[in-house]
Amino acid sequence: MTDLQTIKARFGIIGRSDLLDRALGTAVRVSGTDLTVLIVGESGVGKEVFSKIIHALSTRKHENFIAINCGAIPAGTINSELFGHEKGSFTGATSDRKGYFETVSGGTIFLDEIAEMPLDTQAFLLRVLESGEFMRVGSSTVLKTDVRVIAATNVDLEERVRKGKFREDLFYRLSTVPIKVPSLKERRDDIPMLFRKFTLDFAERYRTDPIQLDDMALNLLVNYHWPGNVRELKNLAEQISVLSEKRQVTGEELLHFIPQIAHRHLPMVPDPSSQNGGQFQEREILYKLLFEMKADLNDLKNLVFGLIRRNDLSVPDYKGLEPPAASYEEQVLPSVSPAKKIPGIFSGHDMGSVKPILLDQDEADYQKSEEVEDNLSLEEMEKDLIERALKKHGGRRKDAAQDLGISERTLYRKIKQYLLQ
Repeated sequence: MTDLQTIKARFGIIGRSDLLDRALGTAVRVSGTDLTVLIVGESGVGKEVFSKIIHALSTRKHENFIAINCGAIPAGTINSELFGHEKGSFTGATSDRKGYFETVSGGTIFLDEIAEMPLDTQAFLLRVLESGEFMRVGSSTVLKTDVRVIAATNVDLEERVRKGKFREDLFYRLSTVPIKVPSLKERRDDIPMLFRKFTLDFAERYRTDPIQLDDMALNLLVNYHWPGNVRELKNLAEQISVLSEKRQVTGEELLHFIPQIAHRHLPMVPDPSSQNGGQFQEREILYKLLFEMKADLNDLKNLVFGLIRRNDLSVPDYKGLEPPAASYEEQVLPSVSPAKKIPGIFSGHDMGSVKPILLDQDEADYQKSEEVEDNLSLEEMEKDLIERALKKHGGRRKDAAQDLGISERTLYRKIKQYLLQ
């Protein structure tokens, strides 16, 4: 079998990913046969390159190869383009015309975006794959062809079959040998090599110095999700090579060229009606719920510690319970003077032996500590604080929430809980 490194060098394939090598190895092994191949992968991953590799390594390499984008041909003319037509078969058919399956006989046809092919054309294609027979549009004469078909798609054909938009028999006939071409986010270690290759090619073509990236820029590049895959990466490399005044590009400068590169793509709940929408729905809902719970917990934690500091309450030290980085007064109550720091707060006491007490705040004003009633409730204190914040801002919940240092959603829930409005 031909060495994969030789194949990569010959066809300009960059990368050391195991997924890439596996796809390339499958393409090499199937090239010596006439089996139909279905190449699947996201847009921009290089599916056409794989079809050319299969043709170039096959016994048909000296015959014609043609790539056809099924989504770019109007539904009304695709049958004529593929199978030809007879003179007068439709308006505008002023002469006989041979289709691609006739002119490329003996060679290879690459049908890209096969999912966009109309259902009637799918029936004609199925007959070609099974018997090699076809008829021109407007003709009753059966013709023969010897064409190897390689198809490609960036959508889930099985889902299209379930929706009745793609023939099930054609799907199984096309996917005799499936090849999955990995996306860039599945082979992130190859991104620096690809970017370097594209910038070197540009510099050589226009006789300039190649672009260099600093560590921050390279990190942004590697962690971006690349919806356009290799095509998008190449376009970015050429754009930076043209527009950047410096040959050393920093992370900040990279953000000017592609601002969305720093965006985080956290889990979200998909539309159940969309493709594969229900497959991971429960897991995504759980992720979203956990994120909201964490935010609510932080809001409640800030509020509790604020109440503790504001009233100088002595509380036991508890593992895992740490006060916020900034004081509650500094965060949400700038008008309240900071409470006097009292030794013993968060200093480690036996939980069963310590009761909350209100300590002296100013020895000049108080000669002894005032004992707190046993039924003192943090909920009552929280309710009172929320009432005062709402009164201060005239019932404007957004301003009150900002003053309290909690989210407006949390404030709304607390208002309903305490029946404040």
